[in-house]
Amino acid sequence: MSELTLMCVCVCVVLMRACVCVFQCDVVMNLSASQRCTFVKNTPDCRMEDGFINYLQLAFCLLPPNLTPLTITFCVSIIWLFFLFIGLGVTASKFFCPNLSAISSTLRLTHNVAGVTFLALGNGAPDVFSATVAFSRPHTAGLAIGALFGAGIFVTTVVAGAVSLVKPFTVASRPFLRDVVFFMAAVFWTFVILYKGTISLGETLGYLGLYVVYVLTVIVSAYIYSHQNHSAIRTSAQSSTYVPVQSSLCVCVCIDSEYSPLLPYCESTSTILMNSLNPVDSRTWRRKTWGWRTAKILKMPLEVLLLLTVPVVDPDKEDRNWRRPLNCLQLVTAPLVCVLTFQSGEYGLYLISGLFPVWALTLLFGLFLSAIVFLTTTNDQPPPYHSLFSLLGFLVSAIWISAAASEVVSLLHMLGVVLTLSNNLLGLTLLAWGNSIGDCFSDITIARQGYPRMAISACFGGIIFNMLIGVGIGCLLQMFNSEPVLMLEPEGLLTWVLAGSLGLSLVLSFILVPLRSFHLDRAYGIFLLFFYAVFLLVALLTEFGFIHT
Repeated sequence: MSELTLMCVCVCVVLMRACVCVFQCDVVMNLSASQRCTFVKNTPDCRMEDGFINYLQLAFCLLPPNLTPLTITFCVSIIWLFFLFIGLGVTASKFFCPNLSAISSTLRLTHNVAGVTFLALGNGAPDVFSATVAFSRPHTAGLAIGALFGAGIFVTTVVAGAVSLVKPFTVASRPFLRDVVFFMAAVFWTFVILYKGTISLGETLGYLGLYVVYVLTVIVSAYIYSHQNHSAIRTSAQSSTYVPVQSSLCVCVCIDSEYSPLLPYCESTSTILMNSLNPVDSRTWRRKTWGWRTAKILKMPLEVLLLLTVPVVDPDKEDRNWRRPLNCLQLVTAPLVCVLTFQSGEYGLYLISGLFPVWALTLLFGLFLSAIVFLTTTNDQPPPYHSLFSLLGFLVSAIWISAAASEVVSLLHMLGVVLTLSNNLLGLTLLAWGNSIGDCFSDITIARQGYPRMAISACFGGIIFNMLIGVGIGCLLQMFNSEPVLMLEPEGLLTWVLAGSLGLSLVLSFILVPLRSFHLDRAYGIFLLFFYAVFLLVALLTEFGFIHT
């Protein structure tokens, strides 16, 4: 072990004539192939308690040593990472967001409140959960910093630049300046904390408090704007000398009895269950391209699993998406997912009094609850308490997203160790791109449909939520598990390149956009894309040592 001792930092604690050495997992690539598996198994820094798969042991103990660095490990990891990102996107878009919309509808929240709270959480769920998971582990905090800063630069340059190229427009001045100012405040707050190297409970609560102030500012601004519009309309109506009388036409559509069924058609319970578990609409399938069909086939097992475990309430449908047999089955599967997925199943496998497992008790409770609901409801009429299923769907989809985010963070940490890359670089590239690519396509699509202002608002408003809530919740969770003051040591010069580049992009937007009379055209879009290319080049040169202090 003398060779190993020379290559890593050893902290010796002399107590009762014992010396304990603490090694960093990053030095495993400096060892010979025969030593790596033993080192990974015996080093506490290489343990991954929060994920279901120990990727480091998989890479160094199960795969052939001569293929570990770049071939099988890299290829398999990228493919698995791609599927994890797909899982995050599907869970957020088809299960998490609809339930959040149902909750907002049930609570009768205004569009502004729902947009900056529940819907912002739905759109930024992958980013927030990834940052929360990464910040909850001291050795992967760099991933969270890299992902949040990297996603901020990517969204405010690449996505905003693409929107400007697709649909030149004039941005709304007050909302734009408001979002940029709050984003700069969040970045400056993070910069100060990184410079200090520590974050306390009060500073963590400051992140959440700043977002509350942002939400209140959005609500108050919307109220003032609406009040001014109503006043202007009232004044205009009073000054007008002619008010046209609007006649209402009543159109009655009658259905010929010839096309009405002679007898009411009722689906059987088994038919409803099978149709509910089918993620493919035959009419949609026929008119889609082969590329879409291939992607749908790849996502189909995941969608069926989510349909089995996550209830979805849709307020826009007449029956609110009530599927009696499936919803009763979800009352059994959803609690099992919660106890077997949360903290990698640690609590679900716990034995009550050393005899009865928690998962078995959860199964019995789910069966009992499911039987009551099945016997007291019908297939064609949702029960009065159907809205409660949206809360269950919100909880289970959040746990699925958290589990997938944990696997993403663990996998990226393994790639950083194997490829000797910093967590910051992995965060600002793979993690940031994976979490932001969906926002990129959706915002560009919205801009093409003629709503560029909505797209540019999503660029800045969503990333504010991700940074403030991601850092705040992640640090709070770590404080509950460890100490009230956390150490956040920057991982070299790349951290300051990230913070400086994001701050510079926001300052340029704050100065240049008003100077251009808030008009974003193709020239400005090209400038933003060029800025991101220069930033990425500087970040890569810094990571590989060509730029150093």
